[in-house]
Amino acid sequence: MRIGRVTALLVVTVVLQVAFFPHMRLAGRVPDLGLVLAVAVAFDHGPEAGAIVVFLAGLAYDLFLSTPLGLTALAYALTAYAVGVLQGGMLRAPRWFTPMIGFMAGLAGGLLFVGIGLLAGVDGVHGNRAFATVGIAAVYDGLLAPFVLILVAALLRDPRERLAGWVRR
Repeated sequence: MRIGRVTALLVVTVVLQVAFFPHMRLAGRVPDLGLVLAVAVAFDHGPEAGAIVVFLAGLAYDLFLSTPLGLTALAYALTAYAVGVLQGGMLRAPRWFTPMIGFMAGLAGGLLFVGIGLLAGVDGVHGNRAFATVGIAAVYDGLLAPFVLILVAALLRDPRERLAGWVRR
């Protein structure tokens, strides 16, 4: 995995999350693009890489939120690590698994965010509205997951790995 490409992907992700997706709402909610990116990285490169990438993305996104610094980063890092560990036990993932993992990771990350926010005493993370937001954002994450996974696979794999499927032994 290339550090320069990961950094560029993180910057693009945060800019899209902050500047573009607030205008592309689904039922008034926005996706957690940093979480979807980290799930894709964890899926391809393991739990540690996914947790590090999402922690940095979450920390950058926290700068634009009114929640405590690190709340998003912590919730999403735990989710990405869990996804990487679970994916490591699978031999081969079916096609329908990508949107499902995006949805489940969005749901888990959102619920962790709400749970940690409740423990920290953050206003606005309690009540039915928070759970509706998590559910709709998780659907949005599931819809974006296949595209982000393809993008991460194309940008972060070593060129020799990309060509390995074309070479017959």
